[in-house]
Amino acid sequence: MKHKILFIFYTIIILSIVGSCSSNPYKVSDKSYKEQLKGYKETISNTEPAKLETSVATILPAAQLPIDPLVLYKDTLSIKAPKALLNGISTEWISSVNFNLRKPNFIILHHTAQDSLAQTLRTFTITKPQVSAHYVIADDGKVVQMVNDYLRAWHGGNSIWGKNTDINSSSIGIELDNNGFEPFSDKQIISLLALLTKLKKDYNIPIQNIIGHSDIAPSRKTDPSRLFPWKLLALNGFGIWPDEILEPAPVNFNAEQALRIIGYNTKNLSSAIAAFKLHYIQTEVDSVLDEKTINTIYNIFSHSLKMN
Repeated sequence: MKHKILFIFYTIIILSIVGSCSSNPYKVSDKSYKEQLKGYKETISNTEPAKLETSVATILPAAQLPIDPLVLYKDTLSIKAPKALLNGISTEWISSVNFNLRKPNFIILHHTAQDSLAQTLRTFTITKPQVSAHYVIADDGKVVQMVNDYLRAWHGGNSIWGKNTDINSSSIGIELDNNGFEPFSDKQIISLLALLTKLKKDYNIPIQNIIGHSDIAPSRKTDPSRLFPWKLLALNGFGIWPDEILEPAPVNFNAEQALRIIGYNTKNLSSAIAAFKLHYIQTEVDSVLDEKTINTIYNIFSHSLKMN
């Protein structure tokens, strides 16, 4: 009798274990997934303001202004549960324990082509335009964050850089409040330098991957304008700038191939040349492939090869 009772007892234990495993055999990975997700949620939903600051080594615009370059912003995100499909097929969630957050690898700079911060914020907060950016920097230096760094904002549109045909999925978009015809303010550039300092440190973004909208969409866009201080950014370690004295390009140098290796889409070569000159020459924004342009392409091409 005693053996029979023990047999029944152990049978019940075994059946209970089998039953629990069959109902949720992934209970352990589910728990690990939830714990890991909780940690990431805390990372991307930080409600404490983050401080942007320039370093003592930052090279500021020529006009030194008595302003505080520190800017505060908040970074928030709401996580929602997945929805079931409506096609009659049953769905199942099995938690993997192998994942992490996406890391942006590019920073794309824009000007808003609008006349005020308020106008840009309205554009980015209504559905119809289908456009957004991670950050907007006002003329007075104020920084507004509109999309979490880990999420995909809609700022690049149909764009290409090298073999990357979906720039929005791997980049952070920064819009500068500027209509495209006026200089960028010193306050604005100081805040941009502070923001770039933080983003570069947070995500280890290569300096050659800090580029303009016109670089990734040469046939469609001309922002930021020729008035944008790319040289100042490069002096601070954000982007590349040609040497003061240009080494002549070799006789057999292929400028179109070099532009492609740098990252430009040369399907429309004239547009690619104009976009390159908008960024790196600025005083001559046209599609003429003259000696100065060829030597500048060779210079940037050489710098790019050294960094890759």
